[in-house]
Amino acid sequence: MHLLQPQTEVNVSSLVSTIPSLDSDSSTQQVQLSPWTNLSSEAQQVDWLILHFNHWFSHLNVTLVRGEFEPEYFPADADTAARIQFAHGFFNSALHEISHWTIAGDKRRELPDLGYWYAPDGRTAEQQALFEQVEIKPQAIEWMFAQAFGRKFRVSLDNLTGDGGDGTRFKDHVYAQVQAYFRGEAKLPRDAQRFIQGICACTRGGKSLQSDEFIREMLD
Repeated sequence: MHLLQPQTEVNVSSLVSTIPSLDSDSSTQQVQLSPWTNLSSEAQQVDWLILHFNHWFSHLNVTLVRGEFEPEYFPADADTAARIQFAHGFFNSALHEISHWTIAGDKRRELPDLGYWYAPDGRTAEQQALFEQVEIKPQAIEWMFAQAFGRKFRVSLDNLTGDGGDGTRFKDHVYAQVQAYFRGEAKLPRDAQRFIQGICACTRGGKSLQSDEFIREMLD
């Protein structure tokens, strides 16, 4: 998903030092106990991610699904839940698409592809600058998701055949955005917070993310 318009954030809450439980019902507890540490392949981890995301967000009538081609968001209709379709079964693509969904407000979640228009690879310098501007928050949130899973995160300028932009400056902005969430200068979207809580409950024994886990040099 390559956004070229700003996104409207949902109601939010800042990060907290402890992770509360998501739900008290036994079905949630059972899913949370699914052993992440025993998964050795990307395919297994993707299966785990789909299972848990779809359980944690079933109350919002949305599902995470593998896609054969490029990522796309399909709003719900009378018969089908909304679908966050990520690219080619890639785990990191799923995290990226989830990050965009968590930022989009309720109105945009009713629109195909969250209501945004896209410019393909080969963007001009001006288009690339706009791309970078609106990708700062999604990629900062994606980094937090990846860190909760203990996975490597790489920023994406996603313009191989066009003007690549200023990668160093973009990385600076992504890092600054993450730190702003921890300092309370920016507020994390509600569903990003819930997703991070769920991940941490399953992969870190409930230990919350800490600001010192995010170092600028990790993006180089």
